[in-house]
Amino acid sequence: MELPKQLFFFFLTLIFLSGHIGLQAEARVRHYGPTKLFVFGDSYVDAGNTRKDQPGSWKQPYGITFPGKPAGRFSDGRVFSDYIAKYLGLKSPVPYNLRKMMPNNLKYGMNFAYGGTGVFNTTSKNPNMTIQIDFFEKLIKENVYTASDLSNSIAYVSVAGNDYNYYLTINGSIQGFPSYIASVINQTTKDLIRIKNLGVKKVAIGGLQPLGCLPLITSTSSFQKCNETFNNLVAIHNNLLNQSITKLKQSYKGGFLIIDLFDSFTSVLNHPKTYNLHNELIPCCLGTSQGFTCGDVDNNNVKKYKVCENPKTAFFWDLFHPTQAGWHAVYNKLQNMNALSQLRN
Repeated sequence: MELPKQLFFFFLTLIFLSGHIGLQAEARVRHYGPTKLFVFGDSYVDAGNTRKDQPGSWKQPYGITFPGKPAGRFSDGRVFSDYIAKYLGLKSPVPYNLRKMMPNNLKYGMNFAYGGTGVFNTTSKNPNMTIQIDFFEKLIKENVYTASDLSNSIAYVSVAGNDYNYYLTINGSIQGFPSYIASVINQTTKDLIRIKNLGVKKVAIGGLQPLGCLPLITSTSSFQKCNETFNNLVAIHNNLLNQSITKLKQSYKGGFLIIDLFDSFTSVLNHPKTYNLHNELIPCCLGTSQGFTCGDVDNNNVKKYKVCENPKTAFFWDLFHPTQAGWHAVYNKLQNMNALSQLRN
């Protein structure tokens, strides 16, 4: 009779522990919050939408750190959307253009971002923000994502400066920039409202990073210092964006937030050694002569670029984009600033 009693208490203990473990697992799921991530914007979050016949992202040496070959990300490895998904405990959402090839990943959300795009038409090859949201709305109408899915989701929107780069290309100067910044913010606000009204629980947007520190700009000083004129214009953008988000939060009783990329970028660039980074303003991948950029080759497929010895110690990958190490440093800084916690609430 002694053995059956031992077995009885053994199984009773198992039942108790299994229930306790189940509650712990359930708590962890609740802790992470959103079960789906929807991404809109540009190359800072594009994980493979841009077509292979376009420059960068699908060309060597992009992707050499992760996954070891070009995979559609504008970096040597992961980009910011990958880190947001990581923070939420999700797999990176499937790129819209690859959704039919990866149907099992639809449950984590979807990435609609395309390199080079803005809220306005900045390129004839890739869809602007309005069209990206059209894609999203179409999937909702097709019941790929239900109201229940959207009620437990978050959207991240990246507006990283392509509208301003396009403006400078067309106009050749920063004259008239302040009024143009206001028009960009107005359109961005309309886009955020539209995403929210489609049923997404929370919409996050990145504040504009210090454009004056991008290698494209710092090349004029041999990558020695940031351009404060450009960064002052960025401050106008971010101030107007903050005002807009404050109003939206009042109207919708929450539901919107800004991820402060300006302060996080600036902090990492000012204290690179904290993150084991060196030569923080010099891009790892750079054209070997004027007019050539990372990934360019001549007619004989001879490389017209060079890559630094160790991308893991560089903040910038090319003239515009951080390395995976750069994004990881920004992500760590944002965590230290407690700037991501609202993504889970």
